[in-house]
Amino acid sequence: AKGASVDLDRLKRDQVIRAELRDSEYVFNTTWGIFSHRGIDTGTRLLLERIEVNPGENCLDIGCGYGPIGLVMARLSGTGKVTMVDKDFVAVEYARKNAAANGLTNVETMLSNGLHHLPEDARFDVIAANLPSNTGKELLDIITKEAHERLVSGGRFYVVTITGLRDYMKKAFRETFGHYKKLNQGRNHAVAMTTRMR
Repeated sequence: AKGASVDLDRLKRDQVIRAELRDSEYVFNTTWGIFSHRGIDTGTRLLLERIEVNPGENCLDIGCGYGPIGLVMARLSGTGKVTMVDKDFVAVEYARKNAAANGLTNVETMLSNGLHHLPEDARFDVIAANLPSNTGKELLDIITKEAHERLVSGGRFYVVTITGLRDYMKKAFRETFGHYKKLNQGRNHAVAMTTRMR
């Protein structure tokens, strides 16, 4: 029995991921049950290769997990503010912890189901999401429409999905935003973006 408790203690300790993303070093604490706790997943890496964030831009990371996308956006935006939301309180806690661990003070983390719990007046220059494949197309539609409402004119929405959802996202982007641009294609993931025109 004694041996089992030692293993449990080891399992309950945070896992630490070190990663170079967009020419900066990051450290991420994570734990079991949070998406991709063993390392930065391929979809996130593909998205981060192509996302453009200018200094001073305000950004939103939807479904932030332990924070890799939001924290990279925070470093790129400098004087801008990044809001990171997730429906999982454990993920939000780790995103907050990782913002501090990486010395990023321009970050706010919030518990929110999609964009539902954001303040009414919150508007963004850039919104990014690594959209899960198992949530149903209804949620993808809701997030796409809510992102359009929350972007300023000229604001950009970046998503990564599994390749199987690429055509669906193309349709959703065209219906809501009027256009779709594929940015990156991996074996299993596709990165796309669209812009709010007015």
